Amino acid sequence: MLNCHNTGLIIVDIQGKLATLMDGGEQYINHCQALIGGAKELNLPIIWLEQNPEKLGNTHPNIASLLNGINPITKYTFDACREPNFLAAIAKENKPNWLVCGIEAHICVYQTAASLLQNNYQVHLVNDCIASRKLENKQLAVNKLQHLGARITGLEMALFELVKDCRDERFKIILNLIK
Repeated sequence: MLNCHNTGLIIVDIQGKLATLMDGGEQYINHCQALIGGAKELNLPIIWLEQNPEKLGNTHPNIASLLNGINPITKYTFDACREPNFLAAIAKENKPNWLVCGIEAHICVYQTAASLLQNNYQVHLVNDCIASRKLENKQLAVNKLQHLGARITGLEMALFELVKDCRDERFKIILNLIK
């Protein structure tokens, strides 16, 4: 089970023009904003990745504006686990469970999540917070990662699993994020 003590969030490459071309469009970005807002409210560690920002551009401004105080980890490999700074950040946080959001589901999200699974981390793909330009590519990634042992969750499901109780002082904030 996810809880606020054993879980972190990885944001994969929600960058540049490519971020605006995802299946789901603006709603996809809105879901990611809500997930990041919830993670921040629940004090989860957040690891932020950017793929080759010199070529792809910076993180979408609606996402980047939520990440003040966090520095992105630049990578050039599709699999973030090939980037020593990413591995060091994951190890430093010492969390067994990682929520994963980002693009593209069938490339960088897939390769990173597959490697995390091989390294004995529990990967929780936030299904409405991962995307590809084509829905069938996203579904291919989800299916393959699920076969490898990833757990599939959603924005609301993950945040409510983390907050646990409607009496929690953070519940109303979380509820407002997903409305």
